[in-house]
Amino acid sequence: MKKIRTGYTRRLLTGAVATAVVLVGLGLMGYALFAGSESASADTPAKKAPAGETVVGSDAALKARLAALAEATAEATKDVVEKIQGPRQEAPKDKALELTVPDMKRVDGLPVYDVAPAGYEKALHDGAAHVKGTGLPWQREANVYIAGHRIGYPGTKSHLVFWDLDKLKSGDEVILTDANGTRYTYEVFKKFVVGPDATQVLRPIEGKNIVSLQTCTLPDYKERLIVQAELKDVS
Repeated sequence: MKKIRTGYTRRLLTGAVATAVVLVGLGLMGYALFAGSESASADTPAKKAPAGETVVGSDAALKARLAALAEATAEATKDVVEKIQGPRQEAPKDKALELTVPDMKRVDGLPVYDVAPAGYEKALHDGAAHVKGTGLPWQREANVYIAGHRIGYPGTKSHLVFWDLDKLKSGDEVILTDANGTRYTYEVFKKFVVGPDATQVLRPIEGKNIVSLQTCTLPDYKERLIVQAELKDVS
């Protein structure tokens, strides 16, 4: 299981350490240039290299040395970033998800279908709908936006599926599982109500991977109840 740092801390640490790694790399490159130019300076007698042999101070040798240092610096920066942010998760070919919310009675392995607006009705009839074009859990910065019925259709998985969404509170878990079996555990941090045309709730929050669960308000279904949770663990 891998712990996920908060967005601000992650960005701060990544920036500081990556900058340090890059500066070290630039210093090494400068040393390589200095060492190479020194060996080929005017005070050094020119030597003709035997056929097939590389002169240490030649342009070819310097270029090779600099290329190797640049590659090593890039690899070191990548390693540091992954240690702080965590490695990028492999994106499954199938974007279908399963949703489990332990504190909701009817949300246990609920199928979540990645669909465009034309497919909402069927997806919401058979489970829940991931709004196509919004984030996915394996992305470092994302708003995984999922909608489900408050009442739904009797005899289907949609029936009363998000009925008790309003009961969730800060710290409650929201779990998504992808087609590869990777499990993403989120913690609730916010609950609010918006109008049906409030498209800003689909946008990601900078530096965070969150899931947003949406359903209609009662008793008239005129507004939208939103619960948001932030990614904490990947296993």
